[in-house]
Amino acid sequence: MLEHFFQCPYCWSEISMLLDTSITHQIYIEDCETCCNPIELNVRFENHELSNIEVKSIEQ
Repeated sequence: MLEHFFQCPYCWSEISMLLDTSITHQIYIEDCETCCNPIELNVRFENHELSNIEVKSIEQ
């Protein structure tokens, strides 16, 4: 597991999330810990190292 920090696209709070490095490509939705809005994460790993992360809001 890898701890990664990023900003919420809604409220700009810094969020910490644990990412599973054993799965090379992941897309999932998590709620912001501060404002509770849904955030889509698109995560890629190469050799168990984070190679790309996209964080975006989900249009409601």
